[in-house]
Amino acid sequence: MAEIRNYTMNFGPQHPAAHGVLRLVLELDGEVVQRADPHIGLLHRGTEKLAETRTWIQSVPYMDRLDYVSMMCNEHAYCMAIEKLLQIEVPERAQYIRVMFDEVTRILNHLLWLGAHALDVGAMTVFLYAFREREDLMDAYEAVSGARLHAAYYRPGGVYRDLPDSMPKYELNKFKNADAIKRLNENRSGSMLDFLQDFTDRFPRYVDEYETLLTDNRIWKQRLVDIGIVTPERAKALGFTGPMLRGSGIAWDLRKKQPYEVYDRMDFDIPIGTNGDSYDRYLVRIEEMRQSNRIIRQCIDWLRVNPGPVITDNHKVAPPSREAMKGNMEELIHHFKLFTEGIHVPEGECYAAVEHPKGEFGIYAVSDGANKPYRLKIRAPGFAHLAAMDEMSRGHMISDVVAIIGTMDIVFGEIDR
Repeated sequence: MAEIRNYTMNFGPQHPAAHGVLRLVLELDGEVVQRADPHIGLLHRGTEKLAETRTWIQSVPYMDRLDYVSMMCNEHAYCMAIEKLLQIEVPERAQYIRVMFDEVTRILNHLLWLGAHALDVGAMTVFLYAFREREDLMDAYEAVSGARLHAAYYRPGGVYRDLPDSMPKYELNKFKNADAIKRLNENRSGSMLDFLQDFTDRFPRYVDEYETLLTDNRIWKQRLVDIGIVTPERAKALGFTGPMLRGSGIAWDLRKKQPYEVYDRMDFDIPIGTNGDSYDRYLVRIEEMRQSNRIIRQCIDWLRVNPGPVITDNHKVAPPSREAMKGNMEELIHHFKLFTEGIHVPEGECYAAVEHPKGEFGIYAVSDGANKPYRLKIRAPGFAHLAAMDEMSRGHMISDVVAIIGTMDIVFGEIDR
């Protein structure tokens, strides 16, 4: 008898469906996966260690680079941890702006996930559709922070600045005539809130388009239904959070169960799945986009009629205005001390978590009273999900491994930290 043994195969890290630098060592019996061993560390950035050598405020931009698809949500958890230690109040308007941008970020994240997941499974059109909408929201990011990706917009005590009164406009160029430019600029003639309101009016129709392409598509269902099933008990035992947990039928959402900022004033639903398979997780995220759209709309309505400060007036934490700084010695000293030394955070430790698009994103911060964190630990949702790769893919085919990676919505920046 010939000796038959399993062979191992490297999946990634230069694989288009590996979502970054994931290296999976797959033990295969024919095409059936017997064991999957995820290797991490190929993107290790040392964010937690770097934070110990930077002032509290200097680490805000590092947060953007963790899950680089959900930038502002990462900043949010970090700023909340600092605010907890400092015991400062965030102005109400800043809380609404944060909630609005958290939900804009959730839609951005889910659009990229949807396009990439569909592309991995073999549907190309959805990717182009999803990026059409991402473009609008990226413009909102750029208008408010000056950067399309790494915004660094949240600050301990509030947000960097108030929402702009105008949106950047397309300019006449050799590729587009005046009529085309006029059409492109139609929804950009007002303020940023007008632009986002126009987006929330259009967006449900776009989600319908994605569903038309995928939800009842025979091939899509053949690739996703009953793939990577996780029971509610196992989902909890494995430390799942976010859509991975809700897809298994557990209605756990920090925005409802442990509300932060002004989420307790928002009217929205928590979508949950029934079978815990990849198809359910797809449906959960699609519905989450619709709910995020509702929340953004509620924030816009409130922000229109409630002006006010967007960052704390405690100048030991937030800088004074440029005008005050240039005309008053005391404000100048505050400004100088804040940008050279940084914030001195009282001794103590705390944990702050947000309902990130991928799950529970938490920051555990320890302060020894200095201007830098003594220790920072990041609780990344993707890490726990990737740890379940072996269990979820056993008994499935190689092609299903791609679908399972897609359904996890993995971004390696936060896993390797």
